[in-house]
Amino acid sequence: MTDETTPDPVETFNALYEADEPVVTRRERVMGISGLTTSALVALMVILPSPYAIGGPGPTYDTLSTTDDGALVTISGAETYEPSGELRLTTVSVQDAGSTFMTMGSVLRGYLSGSQYTTPRELVFGSTEEDAEEAEQESAEQWVTSQEAATVAALEALGTEVSATLTVAQVLSGSDASGKLEEGDVILAVDGEDLDGFTDLADAIAGHAVGDELTVTVDRDGEEQDVTFALVDDGTGSPVMGILVDPEFDLPIDVEVAIDTVGGPSAGLMFTLGIMDLLTEDDELNGALVAGTGTISSTGQVGAIGGIDLKMLGAQRDGAEWFLAPVDNCDEVVGHIPDGLSVVAVEDIDDAYDAIVAIGAGQTDDLPTCEAVAG
Repeated sequence: MTDETTPDPVETFNALYEADEPVVTRRERVMGISGLTTSALVALMVILPSPYAIGGPGPTYDTLSTTDDGALVTISGAETYEPSGELRLTTVSVQDAGSTFMTMGSVLRGYLSGSQYTTPRELVFGSTEEDAEEAEQESAEQWVTSQEAATVAALEALGTEVSATLTVAQVLSGSDASGKLEEGDVILAVDGEDLDGFTDLADAIAGHAVGDELTVTVDRDGEEQDVTFALVDDGTGSPVMGILVDPEFDLPIDVEVAIDTVGGPSAGLMFTLGIMDLLTEDDELNGALVAGTGTISSTGQVGAIGGIDLKMLGAQRDGAEWFLAPVDNCDEVVGHIPDGLSVVAVEDIDDAYDAIVAIGAGQTDDLPTCEAVAG
C-alpha cells in the first residue's frame, strides 16, 4: 500500500521510459513490472486462506500412564497390576482450513517438509462443512467401537472367552445367503455346533473352503430355523458368509478410556496391549518404551492404518525405541523408518504380545521386521 509521499512503482517505470534520455530499456521495464507482479502474487499466497489440509506427527499417549487426573485406562471388575514401561498409541495431527486459518504459504511449507503432508481439504473431510461434521462423527463412532474390540481381543487372548449375541445386520450382494438369511436373524449354531461368541463363528468359517456349504441355525422372530448356503470368496481366496454381523458382547469387565481428543480405529492394537498388560501380573515390558499403531478386530487381527510414516516420526520424537506396525503397512514402512527406531511387523494380537515380552526380556533378534516381510 502507498501514500501520497511514496511514488507508485508502475508510474515510476513509465516516467523513466518516456523521458528524453531513458534510464531503463523496454526489456528492463517489462522485467521490472513482471517482478512486481510476481511479488504481489507471492504476497497474496502468503496471506490468503487456502482450501488444504496439512497433516503431521500428532501426540502419542501411553496407555499405561497415570496422571493427577487418573489413569488413561481404568479397568473395573478384575484385578489389575502395576505396569512398567510405556505402550504408546500414535496419532496424526491434521490442520485444515475449516478450523484453522491456513495460507498457501503454510501449505507450501508443509509440502516441502519431510515430516508433513498436504492434500486438498475435500479429500480429507469432503466438500462441505456437513461432510466434515459427518467425518468427525464417524471417526468418533469408530473410536468407541475400537475400544470394545480391544477389550474383547485382550480378554480372549488371555484365555477368557467373551459371550456375544450375533445378529445379522446385512446380507451382502453376491452372497449365497441372499434370500436365506434375513436382517435381524440371531445366529445360534453352525453345522450343529452352538456358538458362544464371535470367535466361535470365525473359527467355524475358517475350517471350511470357498464353496463349502454351511448349515446355520438362527432365531428368527422367536423360532429356530436351519438355513444352508455356500461360503463365498472374500476377494483374497478366503471363505466368508457374505453377511455383516452385529455382535453384542457380554463383557465381564468395564474398561474406561480417558481420551476425548482421539478418533478412528487405529489405536485398537495399543489399547489391547495396554489392557493385557494391566490384567497380567507379569512385567512384560520391564521398563521398555514401545509405540505402535493398527486397528484390532474382536478376534485379534491387526489391520492396516493410514499415516504410518508420520506416526513413526511421532514415536521417535517422544522417545520410543520400538514400534509395532501392521504387516499390511510394511510396504509403507520400509524406507521411512526414523533413525533410532526399530519396527516389528505384527499380524495379530498374539504376535504383538509376544513382541513386547521379547522386547522387555531383551530377546529381540528373532522379531519379524517389516524389511523381511516386505522383501
